Amino acid sequence: MTAKKNKTISVVIPAYCEEENLVHLLPRIIQTIKLTKLTYEVLVVDTIHPLDKTENLCRKYKIKYLNRKGDDSYGSAIKTGIKEANGQFILFMDADGSHTPEFIPKLLKFRHKYEIVVASRYVGNEKTENSLSLIIMSRVLNWTYAYVLSIPCKDVSNSFKIYRAIDLKHLKLRAKNFDIVEELIYKVCKNQPKTKIKEVPFSFKKRMYGKTKRNLFLFVLTFIYTMFKLRFSM
Repeated sequence: MTAKKNKTISVVIPAYCEEENLVHLLPRIIQTIKLTKLTYEVLVVDTIHPLDKTENLCRKYKIKYLNRKGDDSYGSAIKTGIKEANGQFILFMDADGSHTPEFIPKLLKFRHKYEIVVASRYVGNEKTENSLSLIIMSRVLNWTYAYVLSIPCKDVSNSFKIYRAIDLKHLKLRAKNFDIVEELIYKVCKNQPKTKIKEVPFSFKKRMYGKTKRNLFLFVLTFIYTMFKLRFSM
């Protein structure tokens, strides 16, 4: 690892009982970014009170371990990661293995030309390993968000994205669940109408181990609520 400050890239990984996946992901992430020759840091944002041995795992790989501030929601993990990140760019990844570490360099190469770089399931001929019903639901939600909020992006909801840290540090984020992913991209685009977004074709994987933390009903409900709140209250 390099010095503490002034990294090129901060990799922020929200984690909730994901030790079983992180033990495989963390070495791959570190190895992949080292090959880019960029300075970096990896931040794993755990629950307020540890529920597994994620902290020990982070210590093993000499990466930054954080506990969420506020509550144990996904939104709090993202907010904590943004606040603590020291990189010029912030890359968000899921801890369940659905985001392939080896794909990171394909996103990084566009970081200087675009304000947001998205690993997109809905450009090119890429695929997702989710069930057909989830794929249809995801496409409908993404199209609706993009249309209603005028976001020039086909895959709004995939959290596997790179942002410029300067564009995130001052944002007032209110979403508490997975809808913070949409809130982030919307508010960056709203603050900067000329925001350039690059969507890089990406195939979404199934989680490796454990059960998803997403409650499907709550997932859909919060997405709809947040969409209308952003559209009419901002």
